[in-house]
Amino acid sequence: MNMPNSFEEFLKTCQNERPPEKWPKGLQALWYDAKGNWNASHDIAQDMPSILGSWIHAYLHRKEGDQFNANYWYRRANRELPNLTLDEELKNLVEYVINNQSMNWSKS
Repeated sequence: MNMPNSFEEFLKTCQNERPPEKWPKGLQALWYDAKGNWNASHDIAQDMPSILGSWIHAYLHRKEGDQFNANYWYRRANRELPNLTLDEELKNLVEYVINNQSMNWSKS
C-alpha cells in the first residue's frame, strides 16, 4: 500500500489490521494511535531517536494525561505544548509526515 496523500486517506487505512511495513515508522506509530493502540504507538515512538519521534512521544504522553513527561518530550522535539485538541494534533502530525516523507527522519 502506498503512502496516503491526505489525513482522510490515512484514516481510511485504519480499517486494515496493521499499517503497511513500507510506511515510515512515524506514520506507523500514528496509525496505531488512531486505531486506539497507545502501547504499540508508544513502542514505536520511543525507538525513534529523532525530533519527529520526540514529537510523537510528546503527543502520546499528553494523550495519556502525563503532562510532565509530555512537556519533556515537547522540549526534545523543539516544540511548545500545542494549544490544540488531541485530534487536531494527530491530524497535524500525520500531515507533517505525509508532506515530509522523503526526509531522513534520523536527523530531523
